[in-house]
Amino acid sequence: MTKVRSLATPIEGLVCIEREPIGDARGSFARLFCDGAYAAFGWPGKVRQINHSRTCGQGSVRGMHFQRPPAAEAKLVTCTAGKVFDVAVDLRRGSPTFLRWHGVELVGGDGRSFLIPEGFAHGFQVLSDEAELLYFHSAPYSAEHEGGLAPSDPKLAIDWPLPIANLSRRDAAHRAIDDHFTGMIL
Repeated sequence: MTKVRSLATPIEGLVCIEREPIGDARGSFARLFCDGAYAAFGWPGKVRQINHSRTCGQGSVRGMHFQRPPAAEAKLVTCTAGKVFDVAVDLRRGSPTFLRWHGVELVGGDGRSFLIPEGFAHGFQVLSDEAELLYFHSAPYSAEHEGGLAPSDPKLAIDWPLPIANLSRRDAAHRAIDDHFTGMIL
């Protein structure tokens, strides 16, 4: 059985998970997700969707994406190849860490995942030539409930390791947060 432990972050509910793979002469094995075990770390229920992304170009950024209620989602993000700086921003109205971000480095095969609860925006920057991520979602995607933040928003002041590169048109169109943004009520 894969040993799993959680590492707290400065933001309540946001957790880095480390798995200790079982290894032998053939290689290794690690369970990426187990419903019962992950509930203890804050996973809200079943996996409703699994996505895979492959992103090319060092410095490329995807994000910052979120889903509004009633389609709010938790994500479990794992890097399967390459290296990324994975970031979550707290959008929970009334949270003491509202609009604060936390980032972790995820490397393919390192046994780490980032558990991002409902009420957070998520994005990442590729630190290698390319990277692949698996995302487990607690809710299916809903176009009518999607939102996004500008990765370069000065109010967020995300300290990306590299200059931001290769934003999609959609991500480049996200505007900076204004004084009317009050976050999400979950």
